[in-house]
Order: sequence, then C-alpha cells, then structure tokens
Amino acid sequence: PWRVVMMAKNEGKLLENNYIIQNLSEPNQLKDDSWVTPGKALREATLTTEGGMTAIDFVAEHNMQYVLFDAGWYGNEMYEESDATTITLDPKRSKGPFDIEAITKYADEKGIGIILYVNRRALEKQLDDILPLYKKWGISGIKFGFVRVGDQEATAWLHNAIKKASEYGFIVDVHDEYRPTGFSRTYPNLLTQEGIEGDEESPTNEQTLNTMFTRMLAGAADNTVCYYNSRVNKMGSHASQLAKTVCLFSPLQLLYWYDKPASSLEKNDGLWGDTKHIGNEPELEFFDNVPTTWDETKVLHAKVGEIGVLARRKGLEWFVGGINGTAPQQLEIDFSFLKEGGTYKAKLYTDDETVETRTKVKIEELQLSSTETLDLEIKPNNGFTMHIIPVK
Repeated sequence: PWRVVMMAKNEGKLLENNYIIQNLSEPNQLKDDSWVTPGKALREATLTTEGGMTAIDFVAEHNMQYVLFDAGWYGNEMYEESDATTITLDPKRSKGPFDIEAITKYADEKGIGIILYVNRRALEKQLDDILPLYKKWGISGIKFGFVRVGDQEATAWLHNAIKKASEYGFIVDVHDEYRPTGFSRTYPNLLTQEGIEGDEESPTNEQTLNTMFTRMLAGAADNTVCYYNSRVNKMGSHASQLAKTVCLFSPLQLLYWYDKPASSLEKNDGLWGDTKHIGNEPELEFFDNVPTTWDETKVLHAKVGEIGVLARRKGLEWFVGGINGTAPQQLEIDFSFLKEGGTYKAKLYTDDETVETRTKVKIEELQLSSTETLDLEIKPNNGFTMHIIPVK
C-alpha cells in the first residue's frame, strides 16, 4: 500500500490535484472498458415490479442512467443463510411481487441499467454463482454492502471480487467503510464507494466541508444525496444539496435518497426513513443536467469546514457548486476560468425563503464572460449552483 504526503499552497490546490492517489495504482487492466458507464441512479424502495417500472420511467425522463434495488430483495441481508441467488423478499420491506427479469427487460428497452444490492455475507459465499446468474437476469451492476475492510485478506478478496465482476460486465459500488485507494484506475468498473459520512448520517454543511478537503483527496465517494427528506433542513439547504453533486465527486451519483417518483407506490413501513415523493420544482433541472465525470476542475474558494466553491467542466459546459458553513459569506465569483473572448449564458440557483415552492430555490438567468465577476451573499448553511453554457 502507498503512503502519500500531499502538499500544496492551500486546500483547494490539494483537491485539484488529488488524482495522484489514483495514478499510483496499476494501469487499466480492462482490454475494453467502453461498457463502463458512469451516471446517476435512483434507489427503488418498494421492491415491487410496479415500483421498478415506475422508477425506470422516472430515470429515463430525467437523464439518469440506473435504478438501484437495495436491501431486502433476497431476504434479510444480515442473515448468514440469506440466498442472493433467489428472489426471497424480506416481508418487512416488501410484499411483492418482484419480477427482476421483467424489470430488466423493461429497463433495457428504455436504455436504463439495473443495480442490485448484495451484502458481503452472500457475496463471500456466492460470488461465483451470482455473477453468471445476474448476467442472465440482465443486471448492469452490483452494490457491495458492509464489506470487510482494513486487513490484507479483506482487501485482496474485495479487489478480486471487483475483477471478477468486470469479467461479467458489471459496474460496482462498494458501500460502508471501504475508502478508495486508486484501484478504480486498475479496474474502472469500480465506479465509486462510500467510506464517507454521507447523507444517511445527516452531516451538517460544516461536516461536508471538512469531508470535501480531507476524505475527497482520496477519491470518489457515494454520498447518497438527499433532497426532499426532512434531514435536508438539518444538514443545510436545498441549494447546498444541489451543490453536492459538483462538490463531492462520484462517477455514480445516487440522487433523491429516501425519495420516490410522484407516481410510485406508497411505502410507509419506516425502514427507508422519511420517504417523500419527488416533486416538479424547477431547480430539478440541475440534477437532470449535471454530469458525474469531469474534464477539468477549478477550486474557486476553499477553507476547511467553512466554505467550498468548485467549478467543473464537462465538454464546453461548466457547473459550479458552492456549500457554506455556519458563517455568512460575501463571495466574489471570478469567471476567468471561462474561455477568453467567449460569451456564456448561465442559470444561478440559490436559497430564497420568498420562493413559493416547498424547496425555496430561486433561479436567475445571467450572461457571462471570462472578464466578469459575480458578488454573492450566502447565508449560513446555504449554498448555490450554476450551470454555464457557451452561447452558440
């Protein structure tokens, strides 16, 4: 294992150059990685065929790429006898029916991938059995749950499992305490991992700003971004939730954690938390438009625990995300990162209590160039995002 000391003039420069960790790993071992598709995913909580079809329709309409079926589809994940080669619904989570092959067939018709969660108890016993079976079912990826971490044996098993998953064309999301070591360079089907105090733990904006300039130096993190859940008000604001998709890098972004499409089945058993229906607020277009991988990153403002503003480019478009801690901020956003001589149109998304929606996000349209600056007043625990597009 590598031991790395990173040094820079400030925390922003560290984050801009965090690819050193990945570059210390072995080069790509996949002869063809064209099938490895990053993207945005929605967790489906009802674990029913009808719920799955509804989720597929939603992600197809909102420029998302995957539907994740989380724990409960093969029984209680914590039982050693749980069998991930069967559809054996945990009655505490779903009464069914759950026809996975009908779901994957419909998903394929819509160009959507299906990800299945499997706890390490089943993975360690059944990996060689489930991989060909899930290929037959038409699955696109696996979320590894509660993997063992820390010792050489656990790491060797995990890396071998990711390698085997690549042989069947599966993307992988490793959850719980595993942190990135750069192995996604060697096997890029490892799109992301948790290893973060993400939204399931209700981190404050201050904690997220600690994470941005510490944990994120190691690589991608699956933060499981919440939006309508009541914990958003404890964590920060809706605009700062939008900003997490820019500030917290993950080639596989789980959006609307605990939320479900407006037409989804009711599910009030409490096992999935404070579940809300996704609305039609105008700012959701930002989630629709934001990519999950980037061509260039600029850190515009950075102070651990206090403020973070990142600008990231994908192709010709720029996305800016800002998260604020506990003190008000007067920020000047310098757009010198834009192409000199170019003209751009932008949408600015900010928190505004006067907006008459349940999320209170204001949208403004701007014209920009590389010579301009923008003054923003950001309240404590608020945030902002921008989507900047060149004018053709």
